[in-house]
Amino acid sequence: MRKSDLRPVKFQFARRPGVVHDGQVQIVDAIVNVPRQRARARVLVPTMGALHKGHEELIRVARERAGRDGEVVVSIFVNPLQFEPGGDYERYPRPEREDEEFCRKLDVDLLFRPSVAEMYPENSSVFVDEALLSSVLEGKSRPGHFRGVCTVVAKLFNILQPNAAIFGQKDFQQLAIIRRMVRDLNFKIDIAAVPTVREEDGLACSSRNAYLNAEERKQAAVLRKALRAAKDSGKKSAKEIVDLARQAISGAPLARIDYVDVVDAESLQSIESVKPNSLLAVAVYFGKTRLIDNILLP
Repeated sequence: MRKSDLRPVKFQFARRPGVVHDGQVQIVDAIVNVPRQRARARVLVPTMGALHKGHEELIRVARERAGRDGEVVVSIFVNPLQFEPGGDYERYPRPEREDEEFCRKLDVDLLFRPSVAEMYPENSSVFVDEALLSSVLEGKSRPGHFRGVCTVVAKLFNILQPNAAIFGQKDFQQLAIIRRMVRDLNFKIDIAAVPTVREEDGLACSSRNAYLNAEERKQAAVLRKALRAAKDSGKKSAKEIVDLARQAISGAPLARIDYVDVVDAESLQSIESVKPNSLLAVAVYFGKTRLIDNILLP
């Protein structure tokens, strides 16, 4: 356990262990203390913390969806099942104080921030797998990643019992897989998508952007430029679009391409020519940092 895990949380008054009330946001770290839904609607924004303006937009949409009388819930959990062995789980940013203040300023009603032991008891042996959409793109590059995503999201849905959940389109494949899970497992939860929020230079907002050094950060802006150039080219051949995007990305000396692909946005399978509902998806390393992005093609 890290020393930061033992840090006392400042609050005005506490009603019982595992629950903190600070006047605006209720902070809960134990499943048993999650309050039952008291409002007309409860809308969930699942995150891994290190909250930024992309999350701000997700929370804004959640508040709009919940309405004045509804509840907005933010979960923060750095899920070990989503990380490969030797990945960045240990160094993934965990700015707890900043995240708390972020939620206060945005009038979040409930912040659910459980420990790994709380979410995964020592003898856990049940997991949720999606077998089709998760075999390509991110799933091919990061085996087991979406097993971790589906497992933790299904648990959050059961623990928090939201009416709706909000996800960003930057993680397009994740969004598609969660929608499939909700459909196939009969969760009575609406899934809402929010367009990718970007920095001024076009780079998609991501907690991992903090890993980039100054030169990597500067060159990472090439991703959005490459996607736009490929989209605006008017090409219909998937191969030509991929070649255009690869050529543009290769203009950044520090870029190392993992994949560039044109897929059907519903099935996520590679296609040979652009048709309605086509997606151009990329994953690129800058140094040790792996960034993803995508764009829907006309």
